[in-house]
Amino acid sequence: MKLLLVEDNEMNRDLLTRRLERRGFELDVAFDGREALDKVRSAPPDLILMDMSLPEMDGWEATRALKSDDATSGVPIIALTAHAMEADRDRALEAGCDEFETKPVELPRLLDKINKLLPE
Repeated sequence: MKLLLVEDNEMNRDLLTRRLERRGFELDVAFDGREALDKVRSAPPDLILMDMSLPEMDGWEATRALKSDDATSGVPIIALTAHAMEADRDRALEAGCDEFETKPVELPRLLDKINKLLPE
């Protein structure tokens, strides 16, 4: 399964990439929302892990753009954010995210969410 990790923080990006690749996922990386849109439109992944606080175009805007495009609207998106309030979760889901995960990421919980959203 191919995942797109959209994350501007190098340490978070490297850590998550290594941990997910060890579990058999193929990962591509985007550093901001604009790059994520380009990558998803050219080669849609099976699932997107979207940091919400990004430079250039944030995760909220990128998610809304992906979910409003018929070609990319079916790709599941998990919001990754340090903002852990209930209102932040609601905002991510309203933007179109299918799931929400707070940072620091608890890998077992994230894997459970990924597996529930990926096609069998």
